[in-house]
Amino acid sequence: MREKTSKLRLLIMEDDLLICDIMSEFLSGCGYEVVCVNDGSQAIDKAYEENFDAFIFDVKVPMINGFDVLKTLRSTNKKTPAIFVTSLAGIADLSKGYDAGCDDYIKKPFELKELQLRLQKLIQKSFSLNNSDIIMLNDEWSFEPNGGKLFSSERELFLTKKETKLLNMLISHKGKMISNEQIIANVWNYDDEATEENLRTHIKKLRKILGKDFIQNVRKQGYLIVTS
Repeated sequence: MREKTSKLRLLIMEDDLLICDIMSEFLSGCGYEVVCVNDGSQAIDKAYEENFDAFIFDVKVPMINGFDVLKTLRSTNKKTPAIFVTSLAGIADLSKGYDAGCDDYIKKPFELKELQLRLQKLIQKSFSLNNSDIIMLNDEWSFEPNGGKLFSSERELFLTKKETKLLNMLISHKGKMISNEQIIANVWNYDDEATEENLRTHIKKLRKILGKDFIQNVRKQGYLIVTS
């Protein structure tokens, strides 16, 4: 499998330069490509000029406030997931945020890890809604069977044809054990490499990415993905 070098892109609008730098440095370290702007006019321009996977907007910024920025973008069918990060903590402000079209709302002060986790879930949800062929596997990873691609909020991995067929077969029969013989027949078509040792090697590679408990082994019989 090979890892794609392109990163998920974030647009941050924050007029406090220190907070902007802190968020940018942290999220860049999480694997995102981050673009920062400091007022509402810049945010609208950037959102139309470039493609982003998520918006992180403060509300009390110069030129155009965050609520109106997002309303403007939503009025032109910009569906990019958006999080407000703001000191405005009242119920009325929360209501304004969701009415403007935000997907999440974080009150300052906040933990950077909380922002990362909320962002990760938001982007995964967006991928699933925008592409019916994408399957959420767990809290971290999603799978695109047609493209043979695994992706999280931080990276994308392209599986080999056999890895893709193997994972797709297990997902299609989630909760049911598939015997070693059935897997080999469907994935390898009984070619020269069709051995249980090779099957175990491929399972090991997938577990290394998705977690050791994601694919369960039924001793000397087969494998399954357990339903949650």
